[in-house]
Amino acid sequence: MPAMETAEFDTELSLFKYDNLEQLPSEYRDLDESERTRRIEGALDALGDDVVILGHNYQRREIVEHADFVGDSYQLSKEAAAADAAYVVFGGVTFMAESADIITDDDQTVVLPSMEASCPMAGMAEALQVDAAWAELTAATDADVVPVTYMNSYADLKAFCAEHGGLVCTSSNAHRAFEYALDEGDKVLFLPDKHLGENTAHRLGLEDEIAEWDPWDAASADAAGVVDKDVILWDGYCQVHERFSPSHVERVRADHEDARVVVHPECRREVVEAADVVGSTATIRETVAEADPGETWAIGTEVHLTRHLQRWHPEVDVVPLCGEACMDCNAMRQIDPNYLAWVLEELAAGRERNVVEVAPEEKDLARVALDRMLEV
Repeated sequence: MPAMETAEFDTELSLFKYDNLEQLPSEYRDLDESERTRRIEGALDALGDDVVILGHNYQRREIVEHADFVGDSYQLSKEAAAADAAYVVFGGVTFMAESADIITDDDQTVVLPSMEASCPMAGMAEALQVDAAWAELTAATDADVVPVTYMNSYADLKAFCAEHGGLVCTSSNAHRAFEYALDEGDKVLFLPDKHLGENTAHRLGLEDEIAEWDPWDAASADAAGVVDKDVILWDGYCQVHERFSPSHVERVRADHEDARVVVHPECRREVVEAADVVGSTATIRETVAEADPGETWAIGTEVHLTRHLQRWHPEVDVVPLCGEACMDCNAMRQIDPNYLAWVLEELAAGRERNVVEVAPEEKDLARVALDRMLEV
């Protein structure tokens, strides 16, 4: 296992962490929806209270309709921790299953239906890579740098931040995490999402204190120049949210009279500035739920949440911000409902498949980072 340069625990690239996860058996690949639904419901009847299914807001309808809870990643992990279920089946991506494993009891087992559901943005800030950058950045300044990682990151990066005095944040409390970091130290290194970091810096009036660290272009990296600023942003992003542009906002306002726009803070700064409301998936859901009948809301986030909101609130005109060009999340798409049928039937038969388990040392440190978040 590769050694970390600035941390006391060792880790490896996420690609190699879960080599125990299995592909979908061939006999499950051609199930139609009616048979799949029947088999899922049969497995759930057999399992009873022994299982809880979590469905992220970005999951497709066929997953969400079987979920006990639907929401954003950290909210779902808290629901799992509060449940008595022995098994937590997470319809989400790897870092979400890891977060659930971190905060649930030791006698609860977390299952990720698909081995391929791995968030690209989380993979843009691997702990080994951040460790090397940290050594370079901190060597270039005598100031205290405090690392803050977005919830959308792997457990070992959460652990890394904890070991260096940092913490985790969500899209809703990133501003408080920044304030904590700047109270405890002189500068903040925020990763992996540069857009959330930039939007948070603007919220705090720190827009002139932003520098960006590009881990993909070592030849052009200037550590001394970067650490001259108080807010250092890692060059990572969400491939879905980066797709939105101000032209999408202009077009939706032209096509829909009196349309209002709500976007996720993972969007580019210029999109956030053009929107009427900015917030997490929970905020987006609340915005539409509280809208008056007949209002038009354009949704700037992953398209499956837009489709859910259209079904859940037919009295509101809910439209995707980028129209037919809106895309789904490649990683979320990997949770095929046939995978759900498979892992549930295996659990009902007494066999655990695709278990996600964070290494004990990483888990303990990551929990420290989460606890710090809850204290701010």
